[in-house]
Amino acid sequence: MTDSVLKFWRYEVIPLRDGFFEASSEVLTHARGGPERRRTIEAWAKTTVQMDINCFALRNAEGITLVDAGAGTSWGSTFGQARTAMREAGIAREEVQRVLLTHIHDDHVLGLFDEGTPYFPHAEVLVPEKDLAFFTDPCAWRATPEARRGGFDMAEQLQQIYGPRVRRIPEGAVLAGIEARALPGHTPGHTGYLVQGEENSNLLIWGDTLHLGELQSNDPEIGLVYDLDVQMAARTRQATLELATREHWIIAGSHLTGFGRVRRAAEGGGYQISPV
Repeated sequence: MTDSVLKFWRYEVIPLRDGFFEASSEVLTHARGGPERRRTIEAWAKTTVQMDINCFALRNAEGITLVDAGAGTSWGSTFGQARTAMREAGIAREEVQRVLLTHIHDDHVLGLFDEGTPYFPHAEVLVPEKDLAFFTDPCAWRATPEARRGGFDMAEQLQQIYGPRVRRIPEGAVLAGIEARALPGHTPGHTGYLVQGEENSNLLIWGDTLHLGELQSNDPEIGLVYDLDVQMAARTRQATLELATREHWIIAGSHLTGFGRVRRAAEGGGYQISPV
């Protein structure tokens, strides 16, 4: 399904909700270790955490660009809704010219595949170079706990299925009005995309910098076990929340609902995200 649509200079930005994910609250982590993690879980006071899975369509006169592709139907019948939302927005999969990946995890990459063939038959896939380098490195594979190796499988499938249409990108300008910004920690090459708008209305699509908006903005040291580097992810969250506050950016995330703006909390030294 689609949520609200916003216009940023060249682009109409359409959020596409792909599905809804639920996990045990035991997935919560804390950068200061075990006792603080346990206090966080107790304060959460719920047995589960729940979050959207989103991707985004950017439409302009030159065509269609996606940021991420969701989980497709590989996670079951309750996922893959982004494909329906695209059709409802008048976007055919053949029209998609490129997909910008924030990182190489299942719920961002699986939507690119259709039973071993490209779901987007004409699209290039632009991948942060540091993520692709990590997830194709045999030494990194051996050093990564087995439960966290999904990105290696995704990288292999991506290259097999899209072949020469996979293109590595560095930080910096990737398209007119779109800049790749490194947001490491969740994965080594985790990347956000800054979409240029009018004054004080730039949009940062920040991927998985935060999974739980209210909880993690209030305490950026709270993470989830899906962060490959807990400490770096916490530092990135803190820095990104501060930068978004200072620059008055609108933000959107792979697991947040709708668009928001970040401001400092009145008490406690954290931040708050208010809907736009």
